[in-house]
Parts: sequence; C-alpha cells; structure tokens
Amino acid sequence: MTDMQPQSKSDSGAPPASAWVRFLRSYGPTPNNLTMFDEYVSGALSKAKVQPINLSTPQLDKMIQHIESGTPGSLLIVGTAGDGKTYHCRALWSHIGGNLKVWSSKGNVKEHRLPDGRLAVFIKDLSEFNGEESDLPLQRLEKSVLGGDNSELIILAANHGQILDRLRDLGKRQKRIHPLRKPLQERFLQAGPAPERLAVFDLSRTTSRKTLDEIAKAVAEHPEWDNCARCSLNANGKVCPINENRRRLLGASDDRQLAHRLGDLVEIARLNGLHLPVRDLLALCSNMVLGYSDAKGAKENLMTCADVIRIQESGNIDKASIYANAFGANLPKRRISDRPVFKAMANFGVGEESANAVDGLLVYGKDDARLHGDFDRLVASDPFYGATAMFRAAQDAYLEGEESARLEEGATAFLEMLEAQRRRLYFTLPETEAGYPRWSMTAFRFAGEYLDIIESLKAKKPVSETSRGRIAKGLNRVMTGLLLENVDRIFIASSGGFTKSRVSVLCDHETPSRRQNGVGMAIKLDEETELPQLDVLLAHGAGNSVSFELTPIRYEFLARVSEGALPASFSNECLEDLLAFKTKLLRKVELVRQKISADGDDEVEDDSSSLTLNFIDIEPGGRGFTRPVTVRAPT
Repeated sequence: MTDMQPQSKSDSGAPPASAWVRFLRSYGPTPNNLTMFDEYVSGALSKAKVQPINLSTPQLDKMIQHIESGTPGSLLIVGTAGDGKTYHCRALWSHIGGNLKVWSSKGNVKEHRLPDGRLAVFIKDLSEFNGEESDLPLQRLEKSVLGGDNSELIILAANHGQILDRLRDLGKRQKRIHPLRKPLQERFLQAGPAPERLAVFDLSRTTSRKTLDEIAKAVAEHPEWDNCARCSLNANGKVCPINENRRRLLGASDDRQLAHRLGDLVEIARLNGLHLPVRDLLALCSNMVLGYSDAKGAKENLMTCADVIRIQESGNIDKASIYANAFGANLPKRRISDRPVFKAMANFGVGEESANAVDGLLVYGKDDARLHGDFDRLVASDPFYGATAMFRAAQDAYLEGEESARLEEGATAFLEMLEAQRRRLYFTLPETEAGYPRWSMTAFRFAGEYLDIIESLKAKKPVSETSRGRIAKGLNRVMTGLLLENVDRIFIASSGGFTKSRVSVLCDHETPSRRQNGVGMAIKLDEETELPQLDVLLAHGAGNSVSFELTPIRYEFLARVSEGALPASFSNECLEDLLAFKTKLLRKVELVRQKISADGDDEVEDDSSSLTLNFIDIEPGGRGFTRPVTVRAPT
C-alpha cells in the first residue's frame, strides 16, 4: 500500500477551495458590491458554481402565511439598504411558484397568478423607478389597500424614507396629502399600527446578536471549506491564514468566545441606535476571514487562495490577523467610512484605547519575572498573531534602543504592533483575567456592566448594586454640579429657577434611588426598544413619573461621571440629554406640588411671609445632605 498524498489542486489547477473563497470575497467590503448587492452576489454564485450561503428568513414564513391565508390587501417589505428586501422578494416569488428565469430577466415589475385568482404583482425595488415612474405602482398599491380592490396583491420593496418621499411627491402632483404617508410614517418611527389591508414587514427591526451569530456560523461552517483538507497550502507544516481565520471564527478551541465578544460589540452598537443590515454583517465576517492589511499582498485587502502562496513565502501571515480584520484595520479609511459596520467597530477604539496593565504585559512581559508567566500564557501562546518573531524583534529594538531611536520608524512599527495585540487580547483574554479587563481596551469601559443590566432585567432579577450606585451618583453629580457620593438618594436641584446653570445647590426635591413605598427610581426594560429605562416616580398616583432612556453611551457617561470625570469632558450630547431630563424632573416636581397644594387647600395655612429653601451641603466624605434655610420677608 502507498500513502495517499493530499490533493493540492482542483482539476483546473487551482487550490480546491479557490472557487468558494472567490465567492466569499464577493460578500466582503469591496467597492464593487455597494449597490445591487443581491444581483452582484447572484452573478458571483453562477460563476463560482459553489453552494450559496443560506441564511434563515424569519419574516419569509410570515409573508407566506399572509399570502396563503387569502387575507385581502397588499404587502410592503421595507428596510435599509442591505437588509435583504430583494432577497426576501425573490424567495417569496420562488415559493409561490414564480419562475426564477422570469425574475432574473429585465424589468422591475413581475407578475404571477395565484391559485386563488389574484394577480401577485412584485415591485422588486421602488428606487429603480425614476421620479414619476413610481406613480403607477403606488397607485396600484393605494387601489388595493384603500380602494378595496381584491384582484391584485401588491408586494412592494422599498427603503423607509424612499417610499415616504415618493408618496409625498405623488400627493403634491395630485394636489392632496397622500392618505398612506402619515400612517406609514408613524409605523416606521413609532411602531404604530399598519394601515388596514396593508401588511408591513420591517426588516430593519430583525437584525441583532442572533443574526450575527447565524451569519458567522453560516460562513465558518460552510461545507465548501471541506475542500481545504486536501490542499497543499495546509500541508507539511504550512499555515494558510484563510483556513486559520476560518477555524478561529468557528470557535472550536475557545467555545466561540470570539463570536460572543464580537456579538457584544454589535449589540452595543445596535442599542446605541445604529442599525447594521445583514449585508454589513456578511461583509464583517467575510473580512474577518479574508482580510489582509497589505494591499500589495492581496488585492483590495482581501485574500484569495492564490495570494496565500506569496504570503507564506514572505512570512507575513500576521498581517491577516482575524482580530485586526474585525475592526477593519486592514482597510483604507475611505472604505471603512463606506460601511456602517466598520465605522461602528472603529468607534470602539480597540487598539487605540488601553490600560496600563495591558500595555505593561505587552511591552515588558517577556522580561519581567512578575509578568513572564502571563506573557507566555496570553501572548506567546499564539505563534501566528501573538508573539511572532517579528513582534519579538520589534519589541527588543524598542526596549534596547536609545531614546531617540524610539521615535524613529522602527518604534512606529512596534506601536502599530501593540495596537494589533490589544485587538487580539480583547477577543482572547479569558473572562477570569480580572487583572486585564477587556472592556478597559475600548471606549466603552462600562459596556460589560450595561449588558449585565439588560440580562438582569430580562431575567426579572435586581440590577447590581454597583450599577445602580453608578447611575445614582452620576445623576446627582450632573444635576447638582457637585462631587456628591450619595448612592441611596437622588437630588433634583436647581439654582433658583429653570436656569441652565451647571452648579445647582438648591434641592427642589429628593427621592430614593431605589423604588420604596411606591416612590423613587426604578430601572425597567422597554420591551419594544430593549433598552433600560430610568423611571423616577415623585409621588403616588398616575402621571407623577418621568422616564429616561438609558442607552449604552448614556450609561457610560453616568458611570464615568460617577468615577470623577468632568461631565463636559466626555460627551456634550449626553450632558445635554441629562440636563433635559433634569428639566423635566423639575417641571414634574412643580406639578406635583401644585396637585398637593390643591388637594390640601383647607388644611394648609398660607404663610406668605417666609420661604424655606433646602440647600445641599457636603460632609467631609462627600456625602450630600439638605440644610433648610428659612427666609422671612422684612416687616
């Protein structure tokens, strides 16, 4: 018997997975696939002749059920660019028996007769119509929804703002306010009810951490990767960076820790109000696997199998680091700005942000006896993207060179390597490494606590005392402008009126920071937005509360202020939001007083000759308390 050698080439002479890798590249952040994405990828699929990436379409089943139920009216598929509107339309067309060749032929309107006799009219993309060309399909939609016409079922795909603009323009030409525009606007912006006889499927509300997890698995577990097992680029001790990145995204060795922490970042971005469509998440995962930081080594900074041979020969595998690729560090700044997902990832500052402990480990760890064990375990254990020979050489040159040499090109290269190592550590540090907290390497140092708040609220558990204390202390410092340490109560303070003074020492009202006897602050979860809400109830009864939406950046602001940061030094926008919340509280305090005064007119004796003011004083330990001062009018 003879040993079977790995088959390194396909029949065409290319590496066996090369067609699949080229197809995956079509999902990546290239300049070519920003528009007409579904058509672009479909073309790449037909050329590559590989199995497609199949993702679940959670809204498709509801669309099918709606059509098969015979419910009269029409169907609107909305979302932002990249949410999969065309993908859903094509899948729906195929399910009801439409011919895919007809779908792929020219024309933006496709028609198919349903078994119940209705004519299904698909408008693939409203943006394909120029100006008044969209009037006819919109009139057909109006006839079906508002005119009671049951002969046609209109299935229209459009962006939110696009359909509202077209309805407005159509109404102007008809010298009226279009009757569909206002209800659709309320549906999009305030999750109001859809117009009767119009089923609205908003794809922009469906992407989340679960979507990213599904996409990462669909990319990393795709059956075409099996061909890599018989490729010479993975044989005889060689390391293929594409296969190495795919293996790490798969997460077999770290229990999918990388994917989970990537999901944390996407979730924080989402809760801050940034919508990341499916197209962007596909681009993110594709870039993580195929990204390469040197455009000379890989065209458009995305690898193919042909590039791997040159990369292996040059010894620059570290330039393909999946951890740097996750933040778009391999891409030119212009291409990052074209993609919301990479802008969002870059905004976390991973690589630029750090902590003294982390930098001490990376710079001095191999020589410091106290850190050597940590360095070997957390950095040197990764021979591809950790303490590579190039990293160690740059580290030695940085540490052993003269002070002037540290400002030269070699030092710059080492500092860039430090950024790459911080990005790697964000994903690879074990949760048990308390000495090297991963969130300290991001611009959102308290994001972990914020996510814990949401998990606690979802599980109907109390929010941790640490988080509640940060919120209370941060609120007190913003509302008073004083360095208060109180965490058990909240001072609603002014400077003698509804002024915008940043220092307010007159306490109009104080309330517990935890809901007690029906009053005080409660932290709730808004089921619609999935955001925590601060609900401050000033007195018993309906209408006596003020709510504040706690986004990740607002929690970060309050937490940093509670730790001693000056409010204006972090985010003026957050400060203005908090001061607006303070103003609402002050107004509500006044209304509550008026209610109490009106209810107790017969029992309260009016003493207009004196006025009691509650000043906020601070004890030596920083704890605030109110000191009443009575001011009497001169007689």
